[in-house]
Amino acid sequence: MVVPHHATGARQARHRLADELTGVVPPPLLADLVAVLAELVGNAVRHADPLPGGVVRVAWRLRSSAAGQQVQLRVTDGGSAAGPRMRMADTDAVDGRGLHIVAGLADRWGVERDGLGQSVWAEFDPVDVTRSDLAVAG
Repeated sequence: MVVPHHATGARQARHRLADELTGVVPPPLLADLVAVLAELVGNAVRHADPLPGGVVRVAWRLRSSAAGQQVQLRVTDGGSAAGPRMRMADTDAVDGRGLHIVAGLADRWGVERDGLGQSVWAEFDPVDVTRSDLAVAG
């Protein structure tokens, strides 16, 4: 999907992801996916140029395995001179923690660049639905 290179783009992406994956992946995984997607789109809007047309491209892909659904999120923007990087935020800073959140929730994340811009992706391995903490959350 494409969303505006604007703060409303993160909200649109979150809602669409939640609508499409509710009932497909376990609720705790969905919560992590929504949080990470919001961070990635928010970072694209805040720190990168838009793609042509003033948009950001958002995609997700599910892969089934015996252990459950593996999910990859991908946000593509027009890129920036510095590129995404984790930074240390002061304890009273109001920003600077987005990629730390992504790294903490996703199993892997990274950046790919091409001639059109950059994509930041995050992958989530299947959640073990037999864990007792998931039973409490449902």
